[in-house]
Amino acid sequence: MRIVVALGGNALLKRTDPMTAEAQRTNIRTAARALAPLARHHDLVLAHGNGPQVGLLALQQAAYSAVEPYPLDVLGAQTEGMIGYMVEQELGNLLPFEKPLATVLTMVEVDPEDPAFANPTKFVGPCYGRESADALIAEKGWTFKQDGDAWRRVVASPEPKRIFELRPITWLLEHGTVVICAGGGGIPTRYLPDGTRTLVGIEAVIDKDLAAELLARDVAADLFVMATDEAGVYAEWGTPAQHLLGWITPEELEAFEFPAGSMGPKVEAATRFVRTTGRRAAIGRLEDIERIAAGEAGTNIVTEVPAEHRV
Repeated sequence: MRIVVALGGNALLKRTDPMTAEAQRTNIRTAARALAPLARHHDLVLAHGNGPQVGLLALQQAAYSAVEPYPLDVLGAQTEGMIGYMVEQELGNLLPFEKPLATVLTMVEVDPEDPAFANPTKFVGPCYGRESADALIAEKGWTFKQDGDAWRRVVASPEPKRIFELRPITWLLEHGTVVICAGGGGIPTRYLPDGTRTLVGIEAVIDKDLAAELLARDVAADLFVMATDEAGVYAEWGTPAQHLLGWITPEELEAFEFPAGSMGPKVEAATRFVRTTGRRAAIGRLEDIERIAAGEAGTNIVTEVPAEHRV
């Protein structure tokens, strides 16, 4: 089975963790233990978030005022290399020596006229109190929105249109490689409008779940999994009536409302994948990933729910 797994940025660096390389490595080591069984028995493609990491790099860049800070596309490329390096190392330590792994820096085309550029929504970087956020707004011109009880920087999150490195990714999969790609939603790029087909970066962060869904379609994945901190998708979240959704169709899932900043993009990505391919998508905890692959855990989205999974 060919499986694409999208790891959330918080699976690699939790909100409560110090933003250090060692904290990130510890979390990646934990993730690798969960993912290694899939890599042994299936074709595995890993995508991942980069919100905390790209936000930290942006802060470090801004602290050095002698030169202009690097733009978000360059910072995204840096995080792809950094996170891919750690995932390769930790996962490789658990797999047979002969099993190849590769990180592919992945450029993703976006539309510069995407309305997302006029309405930044993608959280990046650490959490701040209101006073600290206001100071950064005044100093750097950043945009902030509330995230729970804290405030975080937000940037544009345009729709992914095309993955440029699809051919090498597919070649690697056909040769038994575990591929880490489309990190942080991929490196946002666009063509200049002058007809020269010149590709350049653009200041944005692509939603990693939507980019991973496009990736899953392009590599003909049998299963698309989005790993989160929760057991799956809950209906009536935060109320006494909340309950986990097990096997469900896209139409049934869309009857519920989900927060735009958290579960909403995952539900959108899952329903899009199922409708486009007719194959299964799932949302659930990383530690349950083997059981999710077997259809025994998580929220499983399918075109038609089998009788044995009907409540």
